[in-house]
Amino acid sequence: MTGRSNKLCSTERSDEHDVYFNEDYSYFGDVVHSPEASDRQADAIWKLLCLAQGSPVLELGCGYGRITNRLAEKGARVTGLDISPILLKKAKADAAESGMDVEYVLGDMRSLPWRDGFDAAFLWHLTFGYFSDADNERVLREAASSLRKGGRLLIDHLNIFAVPSHGAPTCYVAQRNDDLRIDMMSTEVLTGRRHCDRLIVRNGCVRRTHLYFRLYGFAECARMLRSAGFESVDAYGEEGAAFTSDGPRLVIVARK
Repeated sequence: MTGRSNKLCSTERSDEHDVYFNEDYSYFGDVVHSPEASDRQADAIWKLLCLAQGSPVLELGCGYGRITNRLAEKGARVTGLDISPILLKKAKADAAESGMDVEYVLGDMRSLPWRDGFDAAFLWHLTFGYFSDADNERVLREAASSLRKGGRLLIDHLNIFAVPSHGAPTCYVAQRNDDLRIDMMSTEVLTGRRHCDRLIVRNGCVRRTHLYFRLYGFAECARMLRSAGFESVDAYGEEGAAFTSDGPRLVIVARK
């Protein structure tokens, strides 16, 4: 980092979702997820959910529309729901700039307004597991209720077998110009919680946030999904590849 003062003008800390998923989150978006990677992920979601032109699909926890808008460009009829008004504002602006017709809704995935309205729904990039076990199961029941008979739900989750469970926290750094996002990741073995302590250094200011999400293995996910009303549950690896125990991701497709 060069050409700027090291003076830090403020320090904030919060564990609220609406603070963690703020403008800083989208600012580093293309650094953390390159446009090429986002295109590839949208292609994988399209195939895994068996989407077609005009398919009504719901993204829960859509953020700033990184995937939602890409699926709209491919021809799906997409609705995105998120709890962050800041991220939704960017999602809407990007959709309008590209001429995409996407419905964005401010809301909580634990209480959805739709019933039997979608062919498919998905939670992408660690969007599942933010709440207590009871509320995480509620998310799955709400997702099931939003789907038509035969509809598919896709969940992209960390592979719990590949996540370090001991030792020093893992550090991930993203840099955009002279600004930094530093994530310190650690895991509680007994609770299954994956913690992220995030440090943002941007425009001479420091912001600190904390978030955790629950890690689930395939057996736990399958049990919860069948309890929520899904008949079949299949496991894949990253972006739809074959699942392996040492692979980084667990991608689940459940059919109602």
